[in-house]
Amino acid sequence: MADYEKLLKQAAMQIGAGGSAGFIEVCIMHPLDLVKTRLQLQATKISASSSDPHYYDGIVDCMKKMYKHEGVTSFWKGILPPILAETPKRAVKFFTFEQYKQFFMFGSSTPTPLTFSLAGLGAGVTEAILVNPFEVVKVTLQSNKALAAQVPSTWTVTRQIVREHGLGLRGLNKGVTATIARNGVFNMVYFGFYHSVKGYIPENQDPVLEFGRKVAIGFTSGVLGSCVNIPFDVAKSRIQGPQPTPGVIKYSSTIGAVRLVYREEGFRALYKGLLPKVLRLGPGGAIMLVVYDYVYHFLERKFELNK
Repeated sequence: MADYEKLLKQAAMQIGAGGSAGFIEVCIMHPLDLVKTRLQLQATKISASSSDPHYYDGIVDCMKKMYKHEGVTSFWKGILPPILAETPKRAVKFFTFEQYKQFFMFGSSTPTPLTFSLAGLGAGVTEAILVNPFEVVKVTLQSNKALAAQVPSTWTVTRQIVREHGLGLRGLNKGVTATIARNGVFNMVYFGFYHSVKGYIPENQDPVLEFGRKVAIGFTSGVLGSCVNIPFDVAKSRIQGPQPTPGVIKYSSTIGAVRLVYREEGFRALYKGLLPKVLRLGPGGAIMLVVYDYVYHFLERKFELNK
C-alpha cells in the first residue's frame, strides 16, 4: 500500500510540475511561435510584391507588419488552443518521460543517455497524438491575417473544421504524422541532451549558479532540438495551414511536403522559421525544465511535510 501511495504521489508531482511548466512557457513565448508559423506558411517570394502588407522579410518585419495591420493583440492569436493543450500536454510529456525512462533501462542500474533519448522519443510521440487537434486549430487561427478583433473564436474555428472535414486526417487530425515526427525528434534530443549533460556537470551549492547551470543546459537542449526537427515543423505548418490554392490539397503527407518544399523552394526553405523557433524553444526549453524541477521539488517537500 505504501508503494502504491508513493507512485500516486510521484505521478501527481510529475503531472503538476509538467502542467505548470507548460502553462508558463506558452504565456511567455507564444508570440514567437506565431511569427514562426507565419514565416513557415509563406512560400518563396515569386509573385508577392514588395508592397504586400502580409509578406514578411524576417522576424522584425513580421512583428512590425502584424502590429501595424492587425494590432498588438494579434501576437497572441491562437493562444487558447495551446493553453488548453500545453498544460495537459506538458503534464503528459514529463509524466510519460518518467515512465518510459523505467522501460528503457535495459538492465542498467542507472539511466544512460540512450535511456533518456528513447524515453524522450516515446514522450514526444505520446504528446503529439494527444495535442494534434489543438495544433490544427492553432495553426488555422495563426494563419488568419485579419485584425485580431475580427478573427473567429477558437470554438468557431473548431466547429468549422469538424463540420467541413470531420475528425480524421483531413480534419482535426490533419498532419498528425508530421506532429509525431516533430515532437518525437525534438524530445529525443531535448531530454537526451539535458539529462545526459546535467549528469556530467556537477550541481553547484550556490543557488544562483545552480539556477544558471540548469538554464544554460535547458537552453542548449531547446536550441539543438529545434535545429534537428525544423524540417518536420515546416511540413506540419504547410499541411495544417491554408493550402496555396483553395480547394486543392498540395501538402498532404510529411515526406511529400518536405520533398515539395525542397524541390520548389530549395534546402533553406526547410529551415524557415528557425530563428523564431530557436528564440522561443531555447528560452522556452530552459523555462520548462527549470520550472518543472523547482515545482517538482516544491511539491516533493510539501508531500513529505504532510506525511
